[in-house]
Amino acid sequence: MGRRSGEPPTAAADHARTAAAPGTGRAAYGQKGGRLQHPRRLRRLLRAVGYGLGFAVPLTGLAFLVREKFLPVIELDDAAVRAATDISRANDGLRAFWFGWQEATQPKWIVIVATVVCLVVWRRHDLKTRSLWAFVTMLVAWNLQLDIKLIVQRARPIVSDPVSHAPGYSFPSGHVATGAAVATTLVLLLWPLLGPVGRRVAVTVATLYVVVTGLDRVFLGVHFPSDVVGGIIFGVGLAAASYAGYLGWNPRQADGPPPPEGRTGPETPKGHP
Repeated sequence: MGRRSGEPPTAAADHARTAAAPGTGRAAYGQKGGRLQHPRRLRRLLRAVGYGLGFAVPLTGLAFLVREKFLPVIELDDAAVRAATDISRANDGLRAFWFGWQEATQPKWIVIVATVVCLVVWRRHDLKTRSLWAFVTMLVAWNLQLDIKLIVQRARPIVSDPVSHAPGYSFPSGHVATGAAVATTLVLLLWPLLGPVGRRVAVTVATLYVVVTGLDRVFLGVHFPSDVVGGIIFGVGLAAASYAGYLGWNPRQADGPPPPEGRTGPETPKGHP
């Protein structure tokens, strides 16, 4: 039986009209939801910029001091290198440990191992974009620290009886800068996959790795302490800013399907294991 003139449209007809009309019903809700996401995404990206500036400012200040040979910093660096190399020369076992650590923590080996970790996380946990973020961040850090060396052009420490030699410029320490970036990035990559104990272990191991690497560079006499500090600021800061930017670029949409991040992603909803 046909619908009489003036009768309200049926639910089916109303649903069809809503679906067909752009900007109405569910489509309008989706667009509104998308608009509501823009301020949130902007805040996240601004937070990433803030993190970057928060680390870039002290790094730039330290680089300026060492490039201009600010006397208090230079004197402290020279005294620390002399004392550290004296200890290394007097202790064969310690010196052998430092040489072994130097070879094992070459940036190329660290990046290769970290790349394998990214592949495992991608394949086993289906965290594709998270793994790609980690991989790209580590490569950027590895190459960017070399560019900073060319800009600052600080000479290596000069020791009367050197323990070791290293080519290139000194600020920041490449071992420490790359190592700090890789360690921080891997902790952030694995964070949603770890429990409370695992997270504490990951942070502890990453911290010890960076600290020992920094000591290695000074006790071998190939870097000043300020080079190590600059490397830590650079590596941790770049990884933190990059991660904040990644979260801002890939937010979870409230009215859409979750991103293809498997069971865990850059944002884990409340109550999610």
